[in-house]
Amino acid sequence: MKNIVQLIIIILCSTSLAAQEYPNGLQVNDEAPAFSAVDQNGTLIELKDVLTKGNVVMIFYRGQWCPHCNRQLKALEDSLQYFVSKKAQLIAITPEKPDNITKSIFKTKASFPILYDDGLKIMKSYKVDFAVDEKTIVKYKNYGIDFNEANGSNGANLPVPAVYIINQEGKIIYKYFDIDYKKRPSVAELLKHL
Repeated sequence: MKNIVQLIIIILCSTSLAAQEYPNGLQVNDEAPAFSAVDQNGTLIELKDVLTKGNVVMIFYRGQWCPHCNRQLKALEDSLQYFVSKKAQLIAITPEKPDNITKSIFKTKASFPILYDDGLKIMKSYKVDFAVDEKTIVKYKNYGIDFNEANGSNGANLPVPAVYIINQEGKIIYKYFDIDYKKRPSVAELLKHL
């Protein structure tokens, strides 16, 4: 009887863990998927065009409501001259609606392109997207954050706050990927890989 109870507990726990899987993201040396999207200025940004100017540092962020994201975008903006000196281009990608991207820019003063990932196409191609579980949706609503309102048709989906550096040949040469949304790579870490 004890063995049956243990078996049932193991099955229930493994089912629960499988339901909360996070993506793994693309890996270093993978080909970076091509994409195009409109930035905060209404300009169509295509990865292949940006790569002609240098390496691309691509940042996936959750939204203007996330203080960790805002700190990261502000730090990148404050250090923009160092990226420019290495001929690197910064691009941020978010599931949030353009109205909220405007709020991100107000809070961070970001001048680099921030792209609205309509339909989560970019996040899915880089394997960083995940559906927010119901418990977290309720928790965030209690904080005044409604993912459907923030993200529109993208709904309750977020990216792992990953960072990729893509070289001019279109290969991923650096990956930062941590499901702990409070952790982000430092500017010094990113510059070291350019």
